[in-house]
Amino acid sequence: MIAVPSEDQRPSFPSLGTDPASVRQRIEAMERVLEGLFVIPGTNQKIGLDVILDVVPVVGDIAAAALGAYIVWEAKNLGMSKWQMSRMAGNVGVDWLLGLIPFVGAIPDFFFRSNTRNLKIIKRHLDKHHADTATVEGEVRAIEP
Repeated sequence: MIAVPSEDQRPSFPSLGTDPASVRQRIEAMERVLEGLFVIPGTNQKIGLDVILDVVPVVGDIAAAALGAYIVWEAKNLGMSKWQMSRMAGNVGVDWLLGLIPFVGAIPDFFFRSNTRNLKIIKRHLDKHHADTATVEGEVRAIEP
């Protein structure tokens, strides 16, 4: 018999709506998959599908660029400026070019995280123009008297 998790134990998947909050969830989830899927044992460095795909010559680079372009497409649907869009497209392009270097292309790609950079640009836009989608990050500490 297969155990089915209850409603509160199931992972929450990003909504497919077009509202800014749903778009923010989808973009954050995609960035997590592309840049922070695993933690390298013994370090605190995260790697994601973007670096893993760079191991596959050419095809992996194209697939990673296509996934990065999805984030830019979602940003376009938010009505971001042409300047912001060109910066994000440039980030994806640099990431793609770095990944094209045979065998060692994953190393610079590990340090130039275009999807994380693009997420920061999108978050700034959302926080300014759609403040209701903002999330508070950090930790809560108890204050002792």
